[in-house]
Amino acid sequence: MGVVFTAWDYDVTYLELSAFFVAIIAVWLASVGTRWAWPFYFVSAVLYAWLFIEFDLLASALLQIIFMVAAVWGWFDWGRSGVSEAKTLSGRWRLSIVVVSIVAWLALTPVLNSIGAAATLLDAFVLVGSVAAQVLMVRGYVEAWAAWVVVNVVGTYHYAQQQLYFTGLLYFVLLLLAVWGWWQWSRKPAADSAAVEVTDVIEVQG
Repeated sequence: MGVVFTAWDYDVTYLELSAFFVAIIAVWLASVGTRWAWPFYFVSAVLYAWLFIEFDLLASALLQIIFMVAAVWGWFDWGRSGVSEAKTLSGRWRLSIVVVSIVAWLALTPVLNSIGAAATLLDAFVLVGSVAAQVLMVRGYVEAWAAWVVVNVVGTYHYAQQQLYFTGLLYFVLLLLAVWGWWQWSRKPAADSAAVEVTDVIEVQG
């Protein structure tokens, strides 16, 4: 795709620039808890999947497919009211998610190595961490933003190392937005934690 401009010997294409701005809009809308974040998430995922395939970042490209599915899920799960209450995980669930995520990250890395993907350790981390954060966001948990802070720190370094400087800049902006979203969601009225856990268990079993 054509080059929009060049900065510090780095060519920013129309594809990367479009994906950048659509992603910024998506995360900002998510930070205020409106369901209209999800259509922008979907379009951003399509654009970034295309970009990452061109750079052989296969885990990052696969992640965009997951984002597309999550965008559809989030649109229906949030409903018209969006996220109006702050749900929080119990300590047991937080530990479980961290452990499962680390195991999945370490298991995925050699798989990516075997198929010739680039920057497999960091790419796998961004994929696994993003999936965990995205699922938590769809379900409306405040901890989603804490997970995004970690993912975006790693993503900023990762994509800069791959010379996707504009995408690295995106992840830095997303890091700032994640802190903002964390603060915004923490200010929402607290949901009934007991009712939340019972409802989630019923949904998982169903």
